[in-house]
Amino acid sequence: MLVADYHTHTKYSHGTGTVLENAVVAKQKGIKQIAITDHGFGHIAFGIKRKEVPSLRNDIDKAMQETGVKIFLGVEANIKSFKGDVDVIPSDFNNLELLVMGFHNFVKAPFLQWIRFILGNIIADAFHIVSKKRIEKNTQAYIKAVKRYPIDIISHLNHVCKVDCYKVAKACEETNTYIELNGKRIHFSQKDVDDMLKTNVKFVISSDAHKPERVGDETIGMEMAKMYGIPLDRIVNLNDVIIPKEKKGL
Repeated sequence: MLVADYHTHTKYSHGTGTVLENAVVAKQKGIKQIAITDHGFGHIAFGIKRKEVPSLRNDIDKAMQETGVKIFLGVEANIKSFKGDVDVIPSDFNNLELLVMGFHNFVKAPFLQWIRFILGNIIADAFHIVSKKRIEKNTQAYIKAVKRYPIDIISHLNHVCKVDCYKVAKACEETNTYIELNGKRIHFSQKDVDDMLKTNVKFVISSDAHKPERVGDETIGMEMAKMYGIPLDRIVNLNDVIIPKEKKGL
């Protein structure tokens, strides 16, 4: 049973439920904390709008008061270039409490970055033609991102955008960034996991819930841990909560 679930979606992106519905399910399952991490501002199809953040804040405050569940206002931001650019700006951190970041399709980016980084990775993954050069460039993008932004959790690492998991995990260890075991997809090989376990990086299991009933679902995350031999004491939110990095004032 998870103590906390730091990756859930609502109607503010393309989830089906409300903040309150997510929180009610969390309370029913004995979960102490959740984060509302709707898709980032640069996601063309499903991104939350910046003008909607005050409304989300209000919904979170009401849901916390009604359920007693601690709820972080977060976002699942998008990495969008080989430079490690992410679709958040300094003023966003006046509102954000938790930052999840991953690779997604349909993300706004300057044209050349979109062609080379986003479309390039989509094509490489679809046709299984990922070169060592691309893997290294993707790896450096993630390393630059976690060193530049107060990212708390990397979501579904190695999904579409292939990286050297050891190097990214080492950078996450150094920056106190968690790597997610995603609740929708298994996205690592045994070698990927073995490489990450050579570092001291910590993991979290997240549901990536797009429906309220899936909040707190640990099934796939635990399957990954069992399948690949991830020690349970390396998965923080099975027994403890995380302390998000400081965001305000950035």
